[in-house]
Amino acid sequence: MSITVNLYYTGTNGSARRFAEEMESSGVAAAIRAEEGNERYDYFFPMNDPETVLLIDSWRDQKALDIHHDSPMMGEIMKLREKYDLRMKVERYHSDEAGIPQHDQKFIRT
Repeated sequence: MSITVNLYYTGTNGSARRFAEEMESSGVAAAIRAEEGNERYDYFFPMNDPETVLLIDSWRDQKALDIHHDSPMMGEIMKLREKYDLRMKVERYHSDEAGIPQHDQKFIRT
C-alpha cells in the first residue's frame, strides 16, 4: 500500500518557488527520488496561489517513509525550509489497492 503525502509549502515574495528550485538545483530532490521506496517526488505550482508550491511525495510503505524521515535528506530539507521561512499544510493518503472502479473509468481520457 503506497502512501502519498501532499505538502503545500507557502511563503512570501516567491520564497516557496525559490525553495523548490533550490531543492532541484542542489540535487536534494534527486537524492530523495533515488531513496529505496520512493515512488514520486514532484513539485507543482498552483495557478491561483503564486506563493504556494505543492510537493507530491509518494512512498512504497510506512517503513520506507520512516527511513526517509531518519535520513540526512530530512536535515537538508529542514534547513531549506528555515532558509525560505516556509509554512506547511500536509495531506496524507493511502493508495486504493482496488484501483479505479470501472464506472469511473469512463471519465478518464488516456
